Amino acid sequence: MDEGTELSLTIAQIVQRLKGSHLHSQIESQAKECLHQPEIKLESLKEDVRSFLKTSGWEKKLQNAVYRELHVQLPPGHPAAPPEHLKEPLAYMRKAQANWEKRVLKSLNSMSTELGVPLARMRPAVEQKELTNKWNEMGTDEPDLSRFRPVYAPKDFLEVLISLRNPNHDSSEDVNARSHWGLIQVPLNVRDIPQLRQAYSELNLTTGQLGIDDHAHIHPDLFENEYVQIGKKVIVDQDSAAAQQYSRQGCSTGLRADLWALILNSTNQPPDVMHYEQLKAGVIQHDLLVDNLIYKDVKLTASNDDYYFVFEDFLYQVLLCFSRDTAVLEHFKYNSATPPKSYILGKVGDEECAVVYPPNGVIPFHGFSMYVAPLCFLYNEPSKLYSVFREMYIRYFFRLHSISSSPSGIVSLCLQFERLLQTHLPQLFYHLRQIGAQPLRIAFKWMVRAFSGYLSTDQLLLLWDRILGYDSLEVVAVLAAAVFAFRAENLMEVTSLASAEAVLADLSTLKVMPLIQIFLFATAI
Repeated sequence: MDEGTELSLTIAQIVQRLKGSHLHSQIESQAKECLHQPEIKLESLKEDVRSFLKTSGWEKKLQNAVYRELHVQLPPGHPAAPPEHLKEPLAYMRKAQANWEKRVLKSLNSMSTELGVPLARMRPAVEQKELTNKWNEMGTDEPDLSRFRPVYAPKDFLEVLISLRNPNHDSSEDVNARSHWGLIQVPLNVRDIPQLRQAYSELNLTTGQLGIDDHAHIHPDLFENEYVQIGKKVIVDQDSAAAQQYSRQGCSTGLRADLWALILNSTNQPPDVMHYEQLKAGVIQHDLLVDNLIYKDVKLTASNDDYYFVFEDFLYQVLLCFSRDTAVLEHFKYNSATPPKSYILGKVGDEECAVVYPPNGVIPFHGFSMYVAPLCFLYNEPSKLYSVFREMYIRYFFRLHSISSSPSGIVSLCLQFERLLQTHLPQLFYHLRQIGAQPLRIAFKWMVRAFSGYLSTDQLLLLWDRILGYDSLEVVAVLAAAVFAFRAENLMEVTSLASAEAVLADLSTLKVMPLIQIFLFATAI
C-alpha cells in the first residue's frame, strides 16, 4: 500500500471516528452561531468560518482530538487483511493469548461456582442506598474476602510467556554464545543501546532533565526556571503534541497534572462527568463478582503501601466504575486480547445469550489497582482521575498483561530487558543464570506494573513522564536493566535466587533518570 493511499485511509478513519462525537457537535454549533457575525461575508464564507474557528480555539481542540486518534487507532493494514491480523499479526501469539484468556475465564467461572457467588446480581434497594451513602468512604467497609483469591498473579503470566515458541523458527539455526541465556525464546526485533540512543536522544547527558537538574545543589536559573516557564506556555497553548514533546525531559510537579491531561486529550467536559456519574449509578445498581477481586486487590496492594493507602476510597471508586465502562471495549480493536464472554443464567451454550463480562472486557489481576494509585497524587476530582486513568490504560497499560508482538508489549519488554543485560553485563547475567536466579524472574513484577509500587512516587512519575513523552513503554525495560547494572557488584556476590531478590527488594531510594541516562549514554558499546 503506497503512502498516499495509507494517508487517505487514515484520514477517512479519523473523520469517521470524530463524526458524531461531542466535539463535532460543538464545532458545528459554533460554526452556525458565527454566521450571524458581521465579519463573516457570504462571498468568502468558508475561509471566514475557518478563520473564526481558528481564532476562537476550536481548531486547536480539533487538532488535539486528531492527535489522540493517531495514538490509539491501528495503523492502516492491507485492505484484504482479516481483522485479527490487525489486532496481532503473528498467529502463534494470537493462539497463546486465546489460550491464556480461556484459562483466566475458567478460573473466574470456577470461583463463581465454588463460592456460589453469581457473576452479576441486582442489588436490593436497601443495599443500593447503603452504598450510595458510603460511596466516599468505601475503605471503612471490611467485607469478608477470605474466600476470594486473585484470578492470576504476574508470576503465573510469566510462566505462559516463558513457554512461548514460534513454530516456524528453528532456534538451532542461530546458536551462539548468548542465544539461549534468557527465558524468552521468541524471535522479536528489539532495540539495542545504539538504536535506543537515537530514539531517546532528549535523555542524553548534555540535555537538561527534571529528575537530575532540579536538585538542590544545582541553581534553578541554570535549567529549571526557564524550563518551567516553557511548560506553562505549553499549557496555555493547549497543544497535545507540544505537551508530549515537553514531557520527554520531565514535567514539574505543579504542571504535571495539566500536561498529562493535555497529552492524553482528557478534557473532563460535562459529557465526561456525566459518563462517570452513569458508571457510578451502574455500580450502585449491580453487584459483580469482579468487585470482590477489586476490593481484595486494593486491600492486598495499595492499602499496605506507605504512599498509597490514603487513596483507598479513590481506588475503589475508579476501579469499580472502570469495570462497568463499555467504552473500554473500543481498545480491543488494536489489542491482541478479546473481551471474555459469559452466559446469562440458565442459557449456557446459547451464543445469543453470551455477554461480555465484566462489561469493560478486562478481568483484574493481582496488582491491577497499582496502575491507578500513582494518578491519585495528580487528580483529586474522581471524574478527572477516572478519564486520565482510562486513557492511560487503553494507550499503555493493557499492553503489560496481554501477549503480543508490539514493541511496547510485555513480551518485547521482557526480551529487550534480557538482551540489554546479556549484551552489556554478560558476566552478571551468566552468574545469575548459573545460581538459578534468572534476572527476568526478579524484574518481571516491576515491568508488569510499570514499576508502580516499587519506586518512590516522585521517581515513578518521572518515569511515567517519559512513557507519555515517547509514547512507548520501552523505557520500563531500560530502567529494569539499569537497576541490575546499578546493583551489579552486590549481585555478583549472591549465591541464590533468594539472596538476589534481597539485594533488589527495595528500590524506593533509587533515582530513575540518572540510572537511565548512565545506562543508555555512558555504557561502553
